[in-house]
Amino acid sequence: MQSEPVPGAPPVVLTFAASDPSSGAGLQADLLTLASMGCHPLSVVTAITVQDTTGVEGVLPMEAEWVADQARCVLEDMPVDAFKIGALGSVENIAAIAEILADYPDVPLILDPALSIGRGDTHATDAMTHALRDLLLPQTTVATPNGHELRLLAEQDDDESEPSLADCAGRLVSTGCEFVLVTGTHDGTREIVNTLYGKGGVVRTDTWARLPGPFNGAGCTLASAIAAMLANGLELADAVREAQDYTWNALRKAYRPGM
Repeated sequence: MQSEPVPGAPPVVLTFAASDPSSGAGLQADLLTLASMGCHPLSVVTAITVQDTTGVEGVLPMEAEWVADQARCVLEDMPVDAFKIGALGSVENIAAIAEILADYPDVPLILDPALSIGRGDTHATDAMTHALRDLLLPQTTVATPNGHELRLLAEQDDDESEPSLADCAGRLVSTGCEFVLVTGTHDGTREIVNTLYGKGGVVRTDTWARLPGPFNGAGCTLASAIAAMLANGLELADAVREAQDYTWNALRKAYRPGM
């Protein structure tokens, strides 16, 4: 049984993600973001990676039993105000996490699909993509895919002409995902256009100047920032806007510590 929230204590956010030793993305980026936005972060390690600032060299998924035990241990001890999901490592981990989160239907869930690392490294198998779609999207408050990830999750038919982003977002919403924030980071346009979709279509559109990159961990930071804003009590559309502002400014002030 969870303890009661302590008056005046910061909101608590639990992130499920893979460890990034360089701290540019993954679990470490989540923790940095959540803490800087006034939250107490909890973490469940879903995979261990071998990577630096140039790319990922290896991924070792945690055993699903260990993932589940990490989560249940902290969830039985502390009340959680939001969940954030990043790279999960395996179908078994996705299934274990989906089963756990089903016990917390009233807690906001922010899903960064993390189907590929920002520099193009292969990260999720077709089976994992299907598991995300079938098991986690129906429980999700906000998903944050880029256009490529959105089309993978929308399960385009082989003989189907390329559907619009709006159609693909609508398919995700039809699975039970409440909102889909489609990011334009991978579109190659002068400006980045991020569009939030809900059951009624477009909820809001935000345009940002494209900063000289490339960047690592922007998706992790954005999803974590949304989780932090929701945990702090903002309405969803406002949380999405504030999280984008936070992420854009973090990128504007980014530095390159490695190669």
